[in-house]
Amino acid sequence: MCSTRPPAILCWPGSLVLAASLACKTPSNDTPSPWADSGLSANSSAPTPVQRFFDWTDLCFEPEEYAQRRSRLMARLAKDGGGVFLAPSAVGRSLGGTFRQLDDFEYLTGLELPDSVLALDADRNRVTLFLPDHDARFASSSRRNDFPGRPLGADPEIGRRSGLSDLRPATEFEDQLIAWEADQRQVRLPLRDLESPPSEAGWVHPRTPLESLASHISRTHPELDLRSGFAQIAALRSVKSAAEIRTVRAACDITCDAIRHAARFVRDGVSERDLEAELEAAFKRGGAQRLAFDSIIKSGPNSLWPWRILAAQYDRRNRVMRSGELVIFDVGCELDRYASDIGRTFPVSGRFSATQRAALEMVNSVSDEIIAAIRPGITLRQLQEVAVAAIPEHERPHMQTGLFFGHPIGLNVGDAMPDDFELQPGTIFTVEPWYYNHSSNLAVFVEDNILVTRQGSENLTADLPRSPADLERLMENSDRSAGH
Repeated sequence: MCSTRPPAILCWPGSLVLAASLACKTPSNDTPSPWADSGLSANSSAPTPVQRFFDWTDLCFEPEEYAQRRSRLMARLAKDGGGVFLAPSAVGRSLGGTFRQLDDFEYLTGLELPDSVLALDADRNRVTLFLPDHDARFASSSRRNDFPGRPLGADPEIGRRSGLSDLRPATEFEDQLIAWEADQRQVRLPLRDLESPPSEAGWVHPRTPLESLASHISRTHPELDLRSGFAQIAALRSVKSAAEIRTVRAACDITCDAIRHAARFVRDGVSERDLEAELEAAFKRGGAQRLAFDSIIKSGPNSLWPWRILAAQYDRRNRVMRSGELVIFDVGCELDRYASDIGRTFPVSGRFSATQRAALEMVNSVSDEIIAAIRPGITLRQLQEVAVAAIPEHERPHMQTGLFFGHPIGLNVGDAMPDDFELQPGTIFTVEPWYYNHSSNLAVFVEDNILVTRQGSENLTADLPRSPADLERLMENSDRSAGH
């Protein structure tokens, strides 16, 4: 069962090359304490017990599920030419945020390890995990009682409980790259496009661990046959297991309940931030550990603008709503690493105007056409064509179907999916045809999370009202004076 994550504290700067980062070691406890000559002892009480990896974390699924994922990926790689697939973990440091594992490493191991690399050798059917000997975040020479240390490579429980048997020190990873290069091996990284290397990292745009690894291999091991393994891992992640579906379904339920709760507070004079507070408190009460993304709640003129524009200013998303306006929810929570992403539009007054009602009914009609066409074997590109055909011609200038009518969800709200992937039972994605009419100052939005089934599809968010009449009824039946 998943647990909440321990906070990350320190380790490698994002601008450092991953391979160098892997050599990050626990600070020596032999370093003189700054309190040594002050009469204050950093170890004046009994030593705090060493912390163990599984004291505060666990796998979200059974070890067998992760083993099956690794086996399926190696089989797919072998079919597509073989090679060694590398998945780096997240950086083991923090600027105040909570540690969040990189998606591919999470998908293949379920482990909250920092500064590590998983190697899947499809040619030799071998799985190797390179990890630090100790977790540098749990060490401080001047505060040994507060930072008592946490072994990683030396902890036998990590291998036993994860099902990974070949665990090696992270410091051996560079030697392994040299060996692969000498053998002229093929190495694959889960980057979509290796032909366009990441731009030079600077202090403004530091590289991700994956980009750092790609840059390091290209620069220091030019004889390695470096290729993309994105299509292979993305194809696997595009089809959720029964356990993954249960988790996404639960995340959707939490989000639907939170939207229902926040809708009670929609009225003239309430701010967008007030609604955000109610929504996110309901997420936490429902069991969600995190937001899937910053909550997007926008009203009146704010509703006409995409997220990137609204988020460009520190305090823009806090306007007070007025009767006659609409307020849009585009929100989601994260439960045990899996995301939801749901949208609804509410009238601030409790009643839609005729124009607002007509726009929302039109958007719902487009959504219904898309959902009705979903079945195994169809592609998102084909669904895009369905969406465009369903939009009335005079409304097409105002409809954002393009690439944004929907997107895969899973370990994040932009989950991996290969180009022209044929949908399969277990695929989950959103359907969300936006309507932005700047001429009439009107925007409406409905977003549902759809699971592909053998028979067609299931709307995981169907229980949340979406028609104008049902949304009005939801607001009518709630105590909209609560808290005010």
